[in-house]
Amino acid sequence: MDLVPVTEGGTTVLVPAPDPTAAFPPGTAPVFYNPRMAINRDATVLFLRALTADRRPLDYLDAMGATGLRGLRVAGEAGVPVTINDRSQRALGLAAENAARLGLEVETVRSDANVLMSSRRFGAVDLDPFGSPAPFTDAACRSAVRYLFVTATDTAPLCGAHLKAGMRRYFARPMNTTYHAEVGLRILLGFVVRELVKYDRGLVPLCCFAREHFVRLHLGLSEGAAAGDATLARIGYVHQCRRCPGRAEQPGLLPEPTPCPACGGETSSIGPLWLDAISDPATVAAMREAVGGATLARGTTLDRLLALLEAELPTSTFYDYHVLAKRQGVSPPAIETVLDRIRTEGYRASRAHYAGTAIKTDAPLAAVLAAITG
Repeated sequence: MDLVPVTEGGTTVLVPAPDPTAAFPPGTAPVFYNPRMAINRDATVLFLRALTADRRPLDYLDAMGATGLRGLRVAGEAGVPVTINDRSQRALGLAAENAARLGLEVETVRSDANVLMSSRRFGAVDLDPFGSPAPFTDAACRSAVRYLFVTATDTAPLCGAHLKAGMRRYFARPMNTTYHAEVGLRILLGFVVRELVKYDRGLVPLCCFAREHFVRLHLGLSEGAAAGDATLARIGYVHQCRRCPGRAEQPGLLPEPTPCPACGGETSSIGPLWLDAISDPATVAAMREAVGGATLARGTTLDRLLALLEAELPTSTFYDYHVLAKRQGVSPPAIETVLDRIRTEGYRASRAHYAGTAIKTDAPLAAVLAAITG
């Protein structure tokens, strides 16, 4: 196995030399490494660095370690004791070699991730599989004490492009809407909730986002049936109109479709999914404050993302205002103009991190359209 050094953040490791002829080089490497996930790893390092001493996890499991880069960055840059697991002996050997080169004392374990998580508990558990985290989520919910971090790269099933796969994996009905990225995030979060609450546990999303080809969740966990009930109460459905951009949300585990609030047309139900906020403003603000003191691979990009998350409204869907402008037959004004017009009418409005043309608001569709058309 030919190895090359790569530096990400403040950590340098050896990774397999990429195959320049492969359509997706990480997928053909003997040990998986995806440089495009640098901002994902940055976010986790920054999240842990931003925690106050009383909120830090006692230890951290990198459940699918591969080269060990994620776990080694957590150990070296966030100072949290780390266990790196992988079922591949080749991957585990490379992770151990990288740890030795860095002078870091980490535990390495060769095990099936579900077996390990079913037998031990960790302060923070991190799922970063190649594809769907669904097969590992139940065990992770039992293993994680304080924090659960989850990555999903199967965005087509989550967002409704591959409907049957999304329903099989996440026991929910996604839909390929204009706000499909948010659907995917909220379907994933709703799935994790349903896996967790059966153990009389609850969660709070602390920093969650969807970007390019993945969804990332940073979740805080709590104990008790009351916490589980409060969490479950935030699960529900979005009912999307079949003939206009109107939609409505409805809490509860069973869908109760209602006519479109904008045009009275029939709606289709999306969910169950998470309806509440996807991030905690105080946590995101602390992460932004920590950016300056951290060595990050994509620090500037991550700071811009966090700024959007900090200001983003907790509504369950967004509007792509360019799509709405095209529907109305007008040229789209500047996004800040649209937001200001909505606010002038007494509603809340913000940008959304999912796209440069995404806006969130509690205004009815008619008010949004009026703000776009002027």
